[in-house]
Amino acid sequence: MNELILVVDDEPQIVQQARDYLEHSSFRVVSAGDGKTALAVARQAKPDLVVLDLNLPQMDGLDVCRALRRDSDVPIIMLTARVEEADRLIGLELGADDYIVKPFSPRELVARVRVILRRVRGEVRQSNLLRAADLEIDLAGHRVVRSGEPVQLSRTEFNLLALLAQHPGQTFTRAQLVDRLHQVVFEGVDRSIDAHVKNLRRKLEPNPSEPRYVLTVFGVGYKFADEA
Repeated sequence: MNELILVVDDEPQIVQQARDYLEHSSFRVVSAGDGKTALAVARQAKPDLVVLDLNLPQMDGLDVCRALRRDSDVPIIMLTARVEEADRLIGLELGADDYIVKPFSPRELVARVRVILRRVRGEVRQSNLLRAADLEIDLAGHRVVRSGEPVQLSRTEFNLLALLAQHPGQTFTRAQLVDRLHQVVFEGVDRSIDAHVKNLRRKLEPNPSEPRYVLTVFGVGYKFADEA
């Protein structure tokens, strides 16, 4: 069955343009013009990916992203006309997988959708359980537990953590992480990896300012502690 994409934007011409290109690429499309409707459609239709505008009536796109993440790991691509980098990073920190700046090329949108869904389809279901101190990472179940309590991670956050944790002590550059996670390379990608790491630390670390799991190798990249 062709994947279902939920496009959320209050500009009908953008929704129609995205629909035309996505349907031409054999995706099914549903849409919403405001945040509250988007949540209702997402709960009912259960899309395989959400394309979500930041500036929405009734409910801001960041609030929609936050609400989706409370009970779903559906991939999210955020659309933003905001030029401030901080606005884009907030979306990534809330659990979005990627972002595109308006105005954007519909072909770029289709490419991003394909890459993220290919990554989701290609996730290997493994049976091993990784442990580090009070942290447990269930690669097969796509679950993380810290001190007996479940930790809610986005798909990208989980994949990043799993990659690092499977290679303790090995340093990955940001470019290597992007390549391993099959993300689309775009301007500001270094900061997007940094945002995902920041989010992981906020959720996992007892003291995010002094991380014990995901460590920074200054001037190079990141690694998972070999003795967490």
